[in-house]
Amino acid sequence: MKDVEKTNVERQNSKKRMRRRKRMMNVYVLVVVLLVLTAMITISYTFLFNIHEIRVSGASNMYTAQEIVEASGIKEGDNLMRLDPRKAEQAILDKLLYVESADIGKDWPSSVQITVTPCIPAYNVNYEGGTLLLSKKGKILADNGFITEGLPVIYGYEPADPVAGKPIRTENEHKDEAFTELISSLGSNEGIEISAVDMTDEFNIVVSYSNGSIFRMGTYSDVEYKLSLAQTVMNDESVNGRKGYLTMIGSNQCSFRMSNDPADVIGEPTTAAATDVNGQPVDVQGETNAEQQQMFSEYNNSQGEDGGEEYYGGDEDWEYSFDDDYYDEEYYDDGQYYEEEQYYDDGQYYEEY
Repeated sequence: MKDVEKTNVERQNSKKRMRRRKRMMNVYVLVVVLLVLTAMITISYTFLFNIHEIRVSGASNMYTAQEIVEASGIKEGDNLMRLDPRKAEQAILDKLLYVESADIGKDWPSSVQITVTPCIPAYNVNYEGGTLLLSKKGKILADNGFITEGLPVIYGYEPADPVAGKPIRTENEHKDEAFTELISSLGSNEGIEISAVDMTDEFNIVVSYSNGSIFRMGTYSDVEYKLSLAQTVMNDESVNGRKGYLTMIGSNQCSFRMSNDPADVIGEPTTAAATDVNGQPVDVQGETNAEQQQMFSEYNNSQGEDGGEEYYGGDEDWEYSFDDDYYDEEYYDDGQYYEEEQYYDDGQYYEEY
């Protein structure tokens, strides 16, 4: 009986030792895995994935590929794992004035691709200290004492820090919002070009077009939508080719007239018309520009004579209103056109008999 009891005790001790060995084995395996991972990471950040090739692409007549690489701070032999693309991209933009954008990609295991886009002069911003030349994305390229011909001129923006190489900004949040939408629209819109914008009063923004028409946009909000609506009005066959005045009525209506107490042609910024708390002009009567009104009237009448089509002059107070709608016997509504008993709907034309 004693021998049996002794055997049972030995078996119990043996099971305990086996469990202890398994626990130690698990710890050992975990330590080995951690050591291997640490070694692999160390090797990756030191010996593996080192940069052997740096490629540069993108049109840039101002800088060589070597100048762009040097501006990025990336060197052959640098570790690809340690490379911070965002930091290198910003370094290029800060050091190279005429680079609009930079994109850096890692091409494993040992290459880097740098793609740059050059700045293209796109706007003049006239302010009390001079005239800023801006790129399409609003980067200041120069602070000139003159206006660059052929580019739109923006008045009344009030830049806060007019330093070449920095993006333009203003402390007036309303004007900043309007300007951001304006350059977005100018970059994407096709049609009649904008020649000048006066945002001296952000509640009464005035846009002048290259065809001589003037657009009283109103407030700083929804600038992109308003410009698009104005283009739609001017491109409409009933208005196309005429000079006149466009005015926002409310938030989604735009009227067109050849005489409607026109604002002054934008050149130097003028004293803005008084507005109420909602940005609506207060008593705009008396702002007529007789010389400009006569010019529009003569131009539109001459168009009627040359083209064999009758146009109404300024004295007729001819008007169309657009709102996604079209009033005064003719209506424009999301691609649908109605005139008395003639209908235009999604490219189809119908006439009732």
